[in-house]
Amino acid sequence: MAAGNIVTDTWEWLADGANWSGPGGVWERLGEHVFLTVACLALACAIALPLALWLGHIGRGGALAVNLSNIGRAVPTFAVLVLLGLTPLGRHGDWPTVIALVLFAVPPLLTNAYVGMREADRGVVEAARGMGMSGPQLLWRTELPLAYPLIMTGVRSAAVQVVATVTLAALPGGGGLGRVITAGFRTYDTPQVVAGALLVAALALAVEGVLVLADRLLDPMRRRRRALRAAPAAPPTQSATEPTEGAVP
Repeated sequence: MAAGNIVTDTWEWLADGANWSGPGGVWERLGEHVFLTVACLALACAIALPLALWLGHIGRGGALAVNLSNIGRAVPTFAVLVLLGLTPLGRHGDWPTVIALVLFAVPPLLTNAYVGMREADRGVVEAARGMGMSGPQLLWRTELPLAYPLIMTGVRSAAVQVVATVTLAALPGGGGLGRVITAGFRTYDTPQVVAGALLVAALALAVEGVLVLADRLLDPMRRRRRALRAAPAAPPTQSATEPTEGAVP
């Protein structure tokens, strides 16, 4: 099939309202995809972030946890998905998919949050400790705001990876936009396959955009930077070499 025909046919497939509505339509698959993404990302954050923040705060055991989580990246997500599908969990709906994707999302969240905590400006941290802040106050009011940029980078990375990987859920019979792609493969419908891939890519970009906006709105240092920009500049001091008014040269 010529490239021009594929582009035209893909556009026609996307413009056909019948492909979007009804059981198995794009809207239904999109809802499944978003639900799985949000559920898996929320569970991964609930597991990885508290652990990483605590280990980064106490400065012990974090390197081991990060290395173990990075080893988990070497395990193919699809292999975990298939193995879990063969266990009794396979009879419980989307649980195999959720567990596999949570395991896939934990490493970038854990690594970025831990590194962000350990790379927080130690001078600022020690100054806060010298002011009498308790351990929890030091964590929430000093270390966490300083680590926030790297934490959000990990969240964005994990979210985009999960959006792309949820597509694999369709192979063992799960939901999501991957079902659009697998249905196209079964019927040798190349425009449908391309359309499904474009939809996944568009969703990943949309999720990235939403998280970038959330990053800017939730940044705990945002108000401080705005206050500093709004503060009037200090008047320049008179140079010691310049003669004062009325002085005899």
